[in-house]
Amino acid sequence: MTVSETTQASTDEVLRPHAEDSFADELKALAAADDRPRPERWRLSPWAVATYLLGGTLPDGTVITPKYVGPRRLVEVAVTTLATDRALLLLGVPGTAKTWVSEHLAAAVSGDSTLLVQGTAGTPEEAVRYGWNYAQLLANGPSREALVPSPLMRAMAQGMTARIEELTRIPADVQDSLITILSEKTLPVPELGQEVQAVRGFNVIATANDRDRGVNELSSALRRRFNTVVLPLPATPEAEVDIVSRRVDQVGRSLDLPPAPDGLAEIRRVVTVFRELRDGVTTDGRTKLKSPSGTLSTAEAISVVTNGLALAAHFGDGVLRPGDVAAGILGAVVRDPAADRVIWQEYLETVVRERDGWKDFYRACREASA
Repeated sequence: MTVSETTQASTDEVLRPHAEDSFADELKALAAADDRPRPERWRLSPWAVATYLLGGTLPDGTVITPKYVGPRRLVEVAVTTLATDRALLLLGVPGTAKTWVSEHLAAAVSGDSTLLVQGTAGTPEEAVRYGWNYAQLLANGPSREALVPSPLMRAMAQGMTARIEELTRIPADVQDSLITILSEKTLPVPELGQEVQAVRGFNVIATANDRDRGVNELSSALRRRFNTVVLPLPATPEAEVDIVSRRVDQVGRSLDLPPAPDGLAEIRRVVTVFRELRDGVTTDGRTKLKSPSGTLSTAEAISVVTNGLALAAHFGDGVLRPGDVAAGILGAVVRDPAADRVIWQEYLETVVRERDGWKDFYRACREASA
């Protein structure tokens, strides 16, 4: 198979399609029904972008599935920020759907979520500004043909939305290269005596994990260029169960896993365990608990249930049972083998063992912990 053939694989063949491909029908229906004003080069109006993320039913009966379950006002603030000249920073603990929201915002606004810079401790300045094709550079010297634009430079030139993941993991000197881009909307190319000016429609969505404070904290100058929206953990158990159920269903379909009958009961148990250990108190508020070192996020709950679904499908009878999720819960909770294991054992014996209807879950967790 040639490179061109692999890059043109259908959405059904791709393991994890981009948002604009997975939900192309919804985006098309929204664009057709959207008669509200759109900012320059936006595919949809701010109202339609918010509807795409939060879900709704269009006048023609088309159902838009929710991509984010959370406070509507947060989504509205995020969308309107992108319609201004300020960049958007999505901040939150791990597993609060920052990357997911970032991708879907870019897909709805620009129709392209792939203009992405992945932040790491080794992210170079070229990933934010531009690099060079050194073969052409050595052969012909600096030229536009030898220049390799970064995703941000391409977004500036095309009036699109660029994304930066894990901004606080990027070294401080590389972070600072964003200041001119965000404040002046210009990217100088001194080697050519030129500059790239952002056209209308350009903006940046960055994500950051607030557990990473102190890694490479943003300077006050850079932070001022962002409007920060903090994405919270799900407010209620019902909301978290809904999120986990939806995502597990989507991931399961992409992996061709059969739907697990009666799986909702196990999803509720996983969410209950995660929320209680995360909050340090049982659901009824009667028992104080020690919290383990892990985040026990919604994203981790989705992973635990998806893995359990695969176990049930391939090595069980297709029914999601406590034994299918027990090992995944143990792996999520016990990150520090010494301290976390003690916390988990105390939770099993003082809470899970005494809870009505949880005997099978208790036994499965005890077997996984043995």
